[in-house]
Amino acid sequence: MRWPRLLVNVAGNQAVWFVAVIAASYGHAWPGVLAAAAFVGVHVVTATAPRVELKLVGAALACGVVVDGIAASQGWLRYAAPLPGGEGLPPAWILALWASLAVTLNVAMRSLQRRRWLGVLVGGIGGPLAYLAASKGWDAARFADPAWRGVAWLAVAWAMALPGLLWAAREWSADAPADSR
Repeated sequence: MRWPRLLVNVAGNQAVWFVAVIAASYGHAWPGVLAAAAFVGVHVVTATAPRVELKLVGAALACGVVVDGIAASQGWLRYAAPLPGGEGLPPAWILALWASLAVTLNVAMRSLQRRRWLGVLVGGIGGPLAYLAASKGWDAARFADPAWRGVAWLAVAWAMALPGLLWAAREWSADAPADSR
């Protein structure tokens, strides 16, 4: 892998995270959605297997609906800039972050694909830390008291979701026919 592609992938994902979280803290979901759409769009257009990348985006969005939907519906986490009438549903900006994550699976996180235990650790620790940063730094999400319930759910869910997505990235990339490029 070339370093410029890796750096652009990492920087792009981080930029989407900051845009989404900061905008959500001001009550706006769409800047994060637009930033993610641009990042994901450019990535897919330049990817060697765009169909694989689109499948990964779909899988990540499904994970986001489940992980953040359960957190919201159980009242463990309240999100800024929620969907109108979407009580118990993840907001658009959170789903945008899941889509952005998807396009890092074959680039920035590629080395984790063969190390499932490391994917469990990165997901189980890094996932909740990202939510805590969004909560403490920008008030884009709020954990209900006692906060440990929401953090524990995110740790368990991310410890399963990230390795699952990494497995899918590895399997789908290996199976990608030449005409999908």
